[in-house]
This record gives sequence, structure tokens and C-alpha cells, in this order.
Amino acid sequence: MTSCVEGAPKPTPMAPVSKFILRVATESDIDALHALIEASVRGLQANDYTPAQIEGALGTVLGVDTQLIADQTCFVAEASEGRQLAGCGGWSKRKTLFGADRGPGREPDLLNPATDAAKVRAIFVHPAFARQGLGSLILATVEDAARAAGFRRFEMGSTLTGVPLYRLKGYTPIDTIAVPLANGQTLPVVKMVKSAD
Repeated sequence: MTSCVEGAPKPTPMAPVSKFILRVATESDIDALHALIEASVRGLQANDYTPAQIEGALGTVLGVDTQLIADQTCFVAEASEGRQLAGCGGWSKRKTLFGADRGPGREPDLLNPATDAAKVRAIFVHPAFARQGLGSLILATVEDAARAAGFRRFEMGSTLTGVPLYRLKGYTPIDTIAVPLANGQTLPVVKMVKSAD
């Protein structure tokens, strides 16, 4: 058992040093984001999707949405040592639920924070940084940014791989969408929702 001497200064708790630095993505990140997303999908989604589904989805359903970068609602995470791109994720104030620039179902109309749910978008982690809490850190950052913009509810189109994490973070699956791919395959995407309150 330990005790403090009365009048002695109490130890100051040290703030944990994060392994990652998050910042808003810029156009100069686009090429690196393409590479990150491809590595993430190929390395972490292979247990849930076939190689044909992955090939058909990369660049359309699973890829970079430059609208998020233009809207300044996309974040990149860099490893604090070496500054390697470790992950990304964003949120959208637009109606598009998921997908890259060439993805299906693009809806660029703006959402109303008072009545609509912000869209949580494009959370990908490089396999070298998986299972280190980075996905949770990106999700929390994205949700905080959407709340600051006035949104009180969230929606996302999750990959099958992401569903367990998002369930732990309070998201509820409400539908599974079979997204048709150009190569004749379909990709199951799970629509999930959460209240921000």
C-alpha cells in the first residue's frame, strides 16, 4: 500500500503519447490514399470477400472519394515514428453513403444536420497498423468533427470486416446492400446507424 505525505505534491499523471498523428487530408495525399486503401482491402478484407469481389470493388465501392478531401472532412493518420500513412477516414455532409469517385449511387446533395445523419466514410487502416486502436481513433475523430458541424446521428455503409468494430462503438446494422460490381460480382455492404447523443 502506498500513501502520500500530507502537503507533498501529488504526482502528475502523464498523458499517453499517441502512436498516430491525425490531420485533415489534402489533394497531395490522394496517391498515397489510393495505395493505403488497396493495401488495407487486400490485407484485411480477404477473410470476408473473395478475390473477385475485392478486384471488382477496388476503385469504385472501396476507394478514395475526393469530395471528402474538397469538403475537408477526410482525415489521414500518420505513424508518429516515420510519418508513414497508417490509416484514413472521414465523414460527409452529403447524401452519398459509400464509395469512391467512380462508385455507384453518388448523391452530392448536402445534408441538413437538423434532420439528416452524417455519413461516416472510408475508414481504412494499413495492415501494418491493424489492431492497435487506430480504427477506433479515426472513428472517434470523425464522429467528433460531425458533431461539431451540428449532426446528431450517423450512418455508414460498412464492409463485413468493419461490422464487429462498429457494433462495439454503438452502431446498429439495419440493412445489407448487395452492390453490383463491373466484373459481374456483388459486394455486400452493411448499412449501420448510430445516435450521436
